[in-house]
Amino acid sequence: MATTSKTLARTAAATTSTTLYTQPNTTTTTVITNMLVTNTTTSAASFSLVIAGVTAATNVGIAANDTTVIDMKQVIPPSDPAATIAGEASTTAVNFHISGVEIS
Repeated sequence: MATTSKTLARTAAATTSTTLYTQPNTTTTTVITNMLVTNTTTSAASFSLVIAGVTAATNVGIAANDTTVIDMKQVIPPSDPAATIAGEASTTAVNFHISGVEIS
């Protein structure tokens, strides 16, 4: 099996739920290893994340000019019909940086 460390998402947030990552095929397992969520504004903001159709974070507050670090080992199996990561924030000045490993 090939294991590839990679950036799963690195993007500015949308203010409505948007897909940040889609598993490439039905034979790949994805392991999310960590997430950084940055707020680049001078006002507080919030964000939400959904992993494989299950809410992982809801309206989490993030201070002005701050970063939230989420260290995890969350597996999205190849058989999961909702093999995506989705996110949204209260402002587009919030950025998602998601790293992980794809095993195929």
